[in-house]
Amino acid sequence: MESDLLSSIAGILADVPPSDISFDTGAAPVKDLFAEHKRKGWDKSLEARCNFDYRPALVPRAGVWFLSLWKKSLMGRTLTEIKSDPAEISHFADAVSGFLSKFLGPSVANGSWSLCTTPKRRHKVRNFATLISQELSRKLDIPFYEDVAMCRTRQRVNAVFTLNVLPEEPNIIVFDDFVTTGSTLGAMSRLLLPQGKTLLFVAGINNA
Repeated sequence: MESDLLSSIAGILADVPPSDISFDTGAAPVKDLFAEHKRKGWDKSLEARCNFDYRPALVPRAGVWFLSLWKKSLMGRTLTEIKSDPAEISHFADAVSGFLSKFLGPSVANGSWSLCTTPKRRHKVRNFATLISQELSRKLDIPFYEDVAMCRTRQRVNAVFTLNVLPEEPNIIVFDDFVTTGSTLGAMSRLLLPQGKTLLFVAGINNA
């Protein structure tokens, strides 16, 4: 199933001008031997940022490929600022729905696609990815299944999800607002692929 989806995406992206989309190989950055730029987790001034420079990319990470619209940057708003701004919900939804409508075409709303997101863990009330997904559902005219997967822990690495609700549609868009290690998407893949579903992973910001 995954190879079929990658083949279909490759066919779609073949018609896209090279300037419109890139392929992120996830190459590791040059090692900072003297730790001159080592980040401290408690220093909010060094938090990841995004300037929303439109850079669609097909990215491999944690055993899955996902489409992203933006990449983290040195300048711009911090991810905390983005998630706390209600206006960003429509910003993400408009950009992602336009992207998917352009590349998937009218087949999006013909009854074979649905939408879900990753489990709520730290922010269970007014969850940013859930609010965006609700907007995406309305814009794309496809059903959104909330809480498809559940996770009892807050850890992101080696997370194990349990199936809570299985979408009826054969094709599922799995949306996440930010993707760093890709482990959450990998866990979603391991959960849903055995159910015979075709998965398309989409992220707002590639945070790696």
